[in-house]
Amino acid sequence: MTNAIECRSLTRTWPGNPPVEAVRGINLCVEQGSCFGVLGPNGAGKTTTIEICEGLVEATSGEALVLGRSWKTDGPAIREQIGISLQETRLSEKLTVLETLTLFRSFYSSGLEPDQAIEMVSLQEKQHARIRTLSGGQKQRVAVATALVGNPRLLFLDEPTTGLDPQSRREIWKIIADFRESGGTVLLTTHYMDEAERLCDRVAIFDHGQVLAEDSPRNLIRQLGAEHMVMFEVEGAQTPDPEFGAGLPGVISVRTESGTRCLSVSEVHVAVPALLAAIAEQNLRLTSLTTRQATLEDVFVHHAGRSLEDGSEEVKK
Repeated sequence: MTNAIECRSLTRTWPGNPPVEAVRGINLCVEQGSCFGVLGPNGAGKTTTIEICEGLVEATSGEALVLGRSWKTDGPAIREQIGISLQETRLSEKLTVLETLTLFRSFYSSGLEPDQAIEMVSLQEKQHARIRTLSGGQKQRVAVATALVGNPRLLFLDEPTTGLDPQSRREIWKIIADFRESGGTVLLTTHYMDEAERLCDRVAIFDHGQVLAEDSPRNLIRQLGAEHMVMFEVEGAQTPDPEFGAGLPGVISVRTESGTRCLSVSEVHVAVPALLAAIAEQNLRLTSLTTRQATLEDVFVHHAGRSLEDGSEEVKK
């Protein structure tokens, strides 16, 4: 068996008036020993898909095999081999870190010693501190440690760094990288595209309960045909139309985000001079100009026709 997770035509519809199709025909394969990212905005179906794989939610149709087993027939066996850190973990504020890990270790027939799990998340100096005294980043590391204490083969992490400061995010990244390097498999959901580019071997971009694209981060960006972005703002008596810049050499697509024009370009050294000439020709004044490498967020915009932020304008191609 080479796949840690296989999702086949997975759907989930929540009852209501009208019913809500949270997951609509998802097909995914996560290879063992890899870090697989599930990306997308809030409400894209990421968490519902992961909760089906975790055995927390039952699929409306289709199936999800975890480590070659089905939740319908092998639930106890699957639970012994996975670790889960939910999007929001509430731990007992009165327990110490060591007591918390000792409690979670008792849920498994075998696993790590609690102090081993604490060492994995670099909280040795806090092992006798009560949960209520920890910072947000330290609490999140404890939550990840509760997923590691059973010595899982497969680790589910649902947006583990949301709301954390940059230093705490990097500490969680190191834990994930170390687990993967030890041979474990990670299924990570996130809406931080830089996080996915750094950690994931493959990613699936979700929107409206479907997979828009799936590949390695580098390949997804390469498939855009535009490896760079040029962002600029202008002022003038006559505001340029929304497609201003679309016909310039080297420009693949144009979009507008909060008043800033964004050009997807294949060659910066060709597109920027042409852009400056076009701005001068229309008697506009350039107020800002920046360039950067294309990212997975640009991939999302390309496929979804909007950015991750609600209310963004549609891409002009």
